[in-house]
Amino acid sequence: MDIYKINDIAELIKDNSYVGRGIVIGKSEDGKKACSAYFIMGRSANSRNRIFTEKNSEIFTEPFDASKVEDPSLIIYAAVRSFKNNLIVTNGDQTDTIYEGLEKGLSFSQALTSREFEPDKPNFTPRISGMLTFAENDFTYSMSILKSIDADGTDCARYTFDYPSKAGLGHFIHTYVCDGNPIPTFQGEPERVAIDSDIDAFTEKLWNVLDKDNKISLYVQYTDLATGKADSRIINKNR
Repeated sequence: MDIYKINDIAELIKDNSYVGRGIVIGKSEDGKKACSAYFIMGRSANSRNRIFTEKNSEIFTEPFDASKVEDPSLIIYAAVRSFKNNLIVTNGDQTDTIYEGLEKGLSFSQALTSREFEPDKPNFTPRISGMLTFAENDFTYSMSILKSIDADGTDCARYTFDYPSKAGLGHFIHTYVCDGNPIPTFQGEPERVAIDSDIDAFTEKLWNVLDKDNKISLYVQYTDLATGKADSRIINKNR
């Protein structure tokens, strides 16, 4: 087994009907851009009734049809926010927890000590989070997963991974291993994946490999490290 292999993300996801929600962070192959991506999938009608919307450079999940919302607590949240030179991306309202923690002088991991996995027994969906920190025309990034320590949800295991940015290398973390009942949670370190230099090529690859029935929305942002200019793409199945 080559532990330093950089995988094609399409190869990791193909034929897997349900990897849940996923975050990808890394540097483009040409070394010029920071990549961040977030996608959501869903099995229930409530989960599938969502779209991504952009407001003031922040990304939110919102109902596609407000009349069909059953429980908004775990499906409606700010997914992407910026605080100073940090870009935060998560699969839940812990985006706001991290933002507010940074305001108070806490670190990424310190801010998340107040949170745990989602209370959706028996799945206990992990909370996954990422943050890019920009400085001197480059960036570093962190990723986190908060998940149940056992099948009963008695306590929370917390894992944080910190990375320097390297051209062509990204890391991919997702909530689930595959479909199931209950759904098995992600295991191990974030997976090493290749990051294309072209945002459209990467967006298309990621969207097309997600299961056609369960995929809902995808957001991809490439930030030019020299200028700080962000270029983004949103794909919503419901639109």
